[in-house]
Amino acid sequence: MNITASRPRRSGRRAGALAATLALMLGAAACTSPGASGAGSTGGGDPQSGGAITVLLDAGFSGGWPTGLDPATSSSVGANMGQNSAIFGGLFRIEAAEDGSDAEVVPDQAESYEYSEDGLTLTVTLREGIEFSDGTPLDARAVLWNWIRALSSGSVSAPRLSLDLERETPELEQAFLDELFAALPEDVDRDLVMQRLGAIVAVDDRTLEIHLAAVNGALVNSLPGTNMNFIASPTAYAELGAEEFAEKPVAAGPFVVVKNSLSDRLELERNPNYFKEGQPYLDGLTFQSVAGDQVAYQTLQSGQGDAIEGLSSVTLIGQAQGNPDVTVTPGAPTSPYVVQLNTRKPPFDDRRAREAIYYATDFGAINEGLFNGEGDMSQSFTASGGLFWEPEVAGYREYDPEKAAELVDELGGLTVELGTTDIVTARSVTTALQQQWGEAGIDVAIEAKPLGDVITKFTSGDWESMLQTAGAWEPAAGIGVDVRFGSTSPYSGTPLPEGASTSADALERGLRTELDDVLASAVATIDQDERRVRYQEAAKIISDEAYGPFGMAFSPAQVARAGVHGPGLTTPIPALAVNTAVLYDEVWVEQ
Repeated sequence: MNITASRPRRSGRRAGALAATLALMLGAAACTSPGASGAGSTGGGDPQSGGAITVLLDAGFSGGWPTGLDPATSSSVGANMGQNSAIFGGLFRIEAAEDGSDAEVVPDQAESYEYSEDGLTLTVTLREGIEFSDGTPLDARAVLWNWIRALSSGSVSAPRLSLDLERETPELEQAFLDELFAALPEDVDRDLVMQRLGAIVAVDDRTLEIHLAAVNGALVNSLPGTNMNFIASPTAYAELGAEEFAEKPVAAGPFVVVKNSLSDRLELERNPNYFKEGQPYLDGLTFQSVAGDQVAYQTLQSGQGDAIEGLSSVTLIGQAQGNPDVTVTPGAPTSPYVVQLNTRKPPFDDRRAREAIYYATDFGAINEGLFNGEGDMSQSFTASGGLFWEPEVAGYREYDPEKAAELVDELGGLTVELGTTDIVTARSVTTALQQQWGEAGIDVAIEAKPLGDVITKFTSGDWESMLQTAGAWEPAAGIGVDVRFGSTSPYSGTPLPEGASTSADALERGLRTELDDVLASAVATIDQDERRVRYQEAAKIISDEAYGPFGMAFSPAQVARAGVHGPGLTTPIPALAVNTAVLYDEVWVEQ
């Protein structure tokens, strides 16, 4: 079945309910008008070439890239969408109208894509003539090299594809295989790699096919948030080696790396080989990591920065909205807060402990206290800016402190470690939860860590509860519901399938939970109405089993000095993965 093909960049300006919701959501700190606010607005006339900007990133989140920027091995691809889109561009990207509505994934370095009639083969056609900044071609061979590395190098940002591994591997050049295996981990499963080379095929210089074992109706929607979207130069990798390449990857995006101090400062300059005539508009782009929102805003005000990606402090957003020298652009809410509960170890292997957390949690009060009551409230894993939003779930356990206290007494007490990412808003929410849970007799120790440490905590399995955000524009993408609640995800605390000793064991033996099956069925069709029904079922299971109470969806805001313009920076784009992907090839500054 033919699903779609490429389309030109839209310029539609359709206002809609989403825009109003976005304005309401991010207006939590004295926002007075919908959409972007402050000087500069989202317009500014025709784009102008020249100039450079410095973008400030929270060191506890997008400002951390401790494992480098090689998409195949980086552990923070989703958080580093800004850096990645600036360096790599992307095969696909998500675009939206200026008010954030009509979000859609569209081909970019890819020219088009098409599903087979049975939905089991995705054919991707590349644009003709794209070159990496080293002058080598971004062709199907290079994409194949990247895709196999992305799937085989252990990155948590790799998509979870159900490939048809029974297909015969086509005859491949030995030089290509040598080049590929030299770029893979020494202990890689070579047989699995060869099976993947049977399922992912370069048909000709511009065409690739992905052969699936099962229909995946969310595949294209998901790709821009994964490491498969970011294509690097195999030639440069061979010349530089793994370590230097991770520091200075060579790609075909709008900018090239000049200097990279990991998790500190990344300096880029215009890529003269960029395939879009006249773009990027900027001569230079720098990402600077700073210690939190307060420092970021002060740095912007002092003139040492030009934009902030993802300001999350409600107080500072309010201050910025009253500042005539900056533009504040609310994000599109897609990911409600959730307290994930690890059912695989005490105390949350006992359902009563999980239920106590549900009854003790009053996200409504937190929404009132921290977000002026204007956040999107949700009892499931999406928000109004995303697909398949369902704000209420039948049978959901709502705030009832007496029931919570009764359960705590029944348990003989309840002591909980509550982890979170070390950013201002998350810390505020955990502090509020600590107070609420304490009133029900629950002792809470908060552990706020940088993103890298949180990832390590998750993957070790040594955690009890985590305040995170769950969801994405596409529920199956990014940190969507599968990542938070699929039994074999490294970020999940839901029970392993019956009979499985570990996630790896479950994967190897094909064991699944009921929730796994429902989540799988939600992507096993391209029928959007059917997908909605399946996600409703998933939300009901999560609620019934008390895997994690959901709350308000709060999207950070983009803040830019007057005169800076660009999609995703001064107009909203829903976050496909963890955060908004700014389209830096279209960012420009008034000269």
